[in-house]
Amino acid sequence: MPLVSIAMYVTSEPLADATAELWSFLRHYLLNAGLQDLPEELDQTVPYDEAWLRPDLLLSQACGYPFARSLRGRVRLVATPVYDHPGCDGPLMRSFIVVRKDSPLRSLADLRGTTAAINSPDSNSGSNFFRAAVASLAGSGRFFGRIIETGSHRGSIAAVAEGRAESAAIDCVTYANIRRFDPGRLQAVRVIAETPKGPGLPFITSGDASEETVILLRHALDAAIREPSLAAARATLGLVDFAVLSEDDYATLLSLAGDALPQMRA
Repeated sequence: MPLVSIAMYVTSEPLADATAELWSFLRHYLLNAGLQDLPEELDQTVPYDEAWLRPDLLLSQACGYPFARSLRGRVRLVATPVYDHPGCDGPLMRSFIVVRKDSPLRSLADLRGTTAAINSPDSNSGSNFFRAAVASLAGSGRFFGRIIETGSHRGSIAAVAEGRAESAAIDCVTYANIRRFDPGRLQAVRVIAETPKGPGLPFITSGDASEETVILLRHALDAAIREPSLAAARATLGLVDFAVLSEDDYATLLSLAGDALPQMRA
């Protein structure tokens, strides 16, 4: 049975339910198109990043920077979701840089020498966009005084709110989801800047997938956007379309920050 793991924006129950409803529709579409033995439910046992290179992968959502750095040529790019949240621009997205609400920090320049929280070093929205935002201020030297790794955007927000870090870059889709479904997490922080933008989190399939399978998956995603019965699920996800980008579109993420900063690591 092929693996289907869509686990990037499912941290609250409404999002998880809407994503499950989306897969249920996609499954029926794909079954009717001739694919066989598809799982009824999304996999919740395989870590999301381990699913990306599984040979039995049918569909998953990857982070843009790992896709550009290590997945291109090893998986196949299916489509990029288009969200209507603030900070999104078609299939492009950015991050919001947050500080404590009572912090004296007002600009990116004020972050020099402070502690930054990142969810992981290879995160596009939590690390790569952050680097790009401060690259012009760093010159050839180190910008932040210290970097801590939290494991998630929610963890980075908590680190800022609790004073363990002065700032963090939060994926605009995640920020919108938290604002709608868990707004208390944002009460202690405020946005001081936006990062540059780049391609959002792509849907991918196995590198061994045929062109026929890739096209079929794209047709299924397109049908999900047009399906009236999924209107509420799409609204919950903030999902309005899918765009087909190229691998070259994602390659731009590798040079977004230029050579001004070393890789952000805790």
